[in-house]
Amino acid sequence: IDLSLLDAKVEEICAKILHTFPDCFTKTIQELRKPKLNAWNANKENSRGWLGLNMMTEARTGFRAFNEGPKDDREIDFVALRQALAKGAPWTAELIESLIPKAGH
Repeated sequence: IDLSLLDAKVEEICAKILHTFPDCFTKTIQELRKPKLNAWNANKENSRGWLGLNMMTEARTGFRAFNEGPKDDREIDFVALRQALAKGAPWTAELIESLIPKAGH
């Protein structure tokens, strides 16, 4: 993949930032982040709960697939997951293991 255009644009933006007041630039970034921070603060309690649960199921499975799967196949079998859940299968270590791509398959 040729990333030269992206590299050139990054260099251009960095050069612009270099020629600004550091504190003013920091304040600008903080102001741009405020809506995201406000949304997080309004939802962080239930988001933390959801994330905690998700890390035990979907996220755990996805992270393991990415980390352990072959370089060209790092996604779980989403169809098998949906089929298992539709049949009432619980999230177990065995289910997670069955969804993770294996080398040579």
